Parts: sequence; structure tokens; C-alpha cells
Amino acid sequence: MSDPLPDPIPAATLILMRARRSGAPELLMIERSPDMVFAGGALAFPGGRIDPEDRAAAARLPGADAAARIAALRETVEETGLGGELSPDMLTPFARWCPNFRETRRFDTLFFVAEAAADWPEPVAREAEAVRAFWASATETLAEIAAGRAHAIFPTRRTLERLAGFASIEEARVDAARHGLRKITPWIEERGGEKFLCIPEDAGYPVTAEPLATARRA
Repeated sequence: MSDPLPDPIPAATLILMRARRSGAPELLMIERSPDMVFAGGALAFPGGRIDPEDRAAAARLPGADAAARIAALRETVEETGLGGELSPDMLTPFARWCPNFRETRRFDTLFFVAEAAADWPEPVAREAEAVRAFWASATETLAEIAAGRAHAIFPTRRTLERLAGFASIEEARVDAARHGLRKITPWIEERGGEKFLCIPEDAGYPVTAEPLATARRA
């Protein structure tokens, strides 16, 4: 019998979107430090675990997800220096991922979307957390991954594919409301003699399976 999975660590991620004069909105991305235990060197949205301080600050705010909202904002500031005029009530719940991979760490992560103003300063990566912070559309980031110039773990890549279909943050918000905040837990399934990592086909993601051999899980 295999050892039981550890309890997932509550976490939060912020998908910060910035409109452009033309084309799809840009997303705030970071490239995680290569020596980090979880997803080292991967492209990601700013985010991290929900700390006790986040829960303490959330005690005076409404909503069961207040601590996650505070954590998402805090982590974005810590990793990129950006926070602007955002407040917890300006974040829209977008997704929830809780993989059950047997990796070093396992997270139950709430994803939020929020809008950045065009006149915000450029992000600056904080060396302890990331080696790069930048703005790019979902399509541009996926192209970097497909070309092998970057990589992302399975939940990030599936989320980028979903975001690539939106022409504005409003479309992202509408889509989030349409699908609800269901917990996504991938599973392994054999198809035609090959193992695939899969997610539900009705959760809003255009790509719902990837060969296990190529799927990055941590």
C-alpha cells in the first residue's frame, strides 16, 4: 500500500490582466527561481501559500475566501512589486486547482483575475522568488512554451490555454461565472496504450488531456 497523500497546502494565485490598444490583454507572469523546491524555473502567475498573517487580516473582511484574496495580492507585491490600487474586493474568483500528484509539495490553489491599469510601473522580479517578471499575452506565453524556450506546470499551461480565448478581462469574468468555482483535480487515464493526464471536459478548458510523458507536474 502506498503512503497517503499529504494534506494540500492552501494557496492563492493572481492572474493580473492589462488591456492593450489592440489584441488580447497581457498577463503578468513570473519565471520562478530555478532552485525553488516547487516548480523551479517554471513560468507562473504570482502566488503562493496562504499565511497565518493573511488569515488574521481577513478576519475583518467578508467572504470565506478573504484570506486567499489577501494572499494573492501580497504574493504579487512580494514577487513583482506590483499592487497598484487593487483591493481584495476587486479580485474575481476564476478557478480552483488541487492536483493529487505525489510531489514534494501539494497545493489547493484559488485563482483570481483582476485588472491592472495601463499606467502602472513595470514589474521587477524579486530575486528570492523569481528571476523574471514580465507582461505577455496568453498566446505569446504558450508560444514560448511550445518552442521549448520556457516551461510551465500542468495547471498553469491549461489556464493559459483557457485565457487565450478571451479578448478582455470581462470575458474572463463572464466565463468564470458560467463555469463556477469547481475544484479541478487531474487524473491519469490510459488512451490507446498511452497514459494521459486529464481534467474534466466541461470545466471551461480547451485542452483537457496531455500525454503524461510531457506533462510537467512540479
